[in-house]
Amino acid sequence: MPLEIKILQSLGGQHAGAITVQLTGSLDTATAPELERQLAPVLGGKVKDLVFDLAHLKFISSAGLRVFSAARKTLKERGGQTSFVNMQPQIQKVFEIMKALPGVAVFQSTAELDHYLAVQQRKQDE
Repeated sequence: MPLEIKILQSLGGQHAGAITVQLTGSLDTATAPELERQLAPVLGGKVKDLVFDLAHLKFISSAGLRVFSAARKTLKERGGQTSFVNMQPQIQKVFEIMKALPGVAVFQSTAELDHYLAVQQRKQDE
């Protein structure tokens, strides 16, 4: 499933200057590099607040989580913040799993982690 990426800048209100990234589809090994490419100029600028709108994201793998982690680290270094809104249940489950794990070392490989995340997301759809 492809990934559609829309990057929007908030011009007014309490979120003035924040960047919203709307994702639709699947954020996986095949699509994560494109998100990284499109985020590079945003993260290279002066933005401090980045909001990922995940209302239409259907699937995420560890490659997608790495993109989120890298964005979070970049913004944290400049006193900014990364936020996630409108998560679908299966995406919420992945975030809960990642918070509950003592470390990614629990998995022997990225492929094993991706398989585990895929199974968990499919269970949410049932």
